[in-house]
Amino acid sequence: MTMTTDQNTPAPALDIDALSVSFATDGGTLHALKDVSFSVPKGRITGIVGESGCGKSTLINAILGLLADNGEVTGGAIRLGESADITKLTPRQMRDLRGLQISTVFQDPMGALNPVLSVGKQMRDIQYRSNLSKREKDARSVEMLRQVRIPDPEKRLTQYPHEFSGGMKQRVAIAMALMMRPQLLIADEPTTALDATLEVATIELLKELQQEIGCAVLFISHHLGVIAELCDDMIVMYAGEVVEQGSVRQIFRNPSHPYTRALLDCDPARLHERVKHLPTIPGTLPDLRNRPKGCVFQARCALAKPECGQPVTSVEVTPGHIARCIRTNEVTA
Repeated sequence: MTMTTDQNTPAPALDIDALSVSFATDGGTLHALKDVSFSVPKGRITGIVGESGCGKSTLINAILGLLADNGEVTGGAIRLGESADITKLTPRQMRDLRGLQISTVFQDPMGALNPVLSVGKQMRDIQYRSNLSKREKDARSVEMLRQVRIPDPEKRLTQYPHEFSGGMKQRVAIAMALMMRPQLLIADEPTTALDATLEVATIELLKELQQEIGCAVLFISHHLGVIAELCDDMIVMYAGEVVEQGSVRQIFRNPSHPYTRALLDCDPARLHERVKHLPTIPGTLPDLRNRPKGCVFQARCALAKPECGQPVTSVEVTPGHIARCIRTNEVTA
């Protein structure tokens, strides 16, 4: 079940419908994603949150067509704009999409930049599909660096990644990702390696560039404060399933799944007094080689009851706000 839409809702830049992904392992088939469905509207920023192991990275790799050799899309569809299901495309067709219609900013900018090539050379290489001359490509690169607030961009084109600070490298990575003005930008925890000051500056920069270019953004983060500040909509994932989705305002004001509430309760920013131990969610993620038949969160849920062992359907809490829990009313009470 995906969020309901109306005439005022932008058309989706990305639409994921009942996506399931599995990995063949020595211990059996690992069901990493199960029936994941959501849309990223054009011109909006959608955040995905969830603890490590919830399926965020698998989801990104499935969208980009970069699953490991032992990974397989076993069900569902991924559509980019008006295109057909991109999971059916050949590797070459996916390469034609990446960088042009889908771009990515990764967590570690140093890992995304080639240390032995100048920034200018790397920015020219991204434009290989363009018929522009080298001079024109460099001019476009300078303008893009200027937009991400890199000082003296003409000189910076000749420099190498090690000559940039961590924050500047991340801004270069953002400039490279947006160079071709993609329909969809995937930002994979791009502020994790930055200090608090640079994190705020990067968030503001992403907001400005997204509004200027008009692309949709899928933003992945562990940081709930960043999600609240940057995103319009929010997806909460647990053990490879979407357990809650809605606008940021809806979910932060009215968390309707026990896991969402537990995540918010663990946010240190919500603590009003000093404590010796930070709050945590008891228990561990389920074994994804043997998924529970009912609610995937039941073993860690304080509200669990026998009915939670049966298949669970999503409930629309309010228009556009969906939670996958049979006890939603008790969570929100």
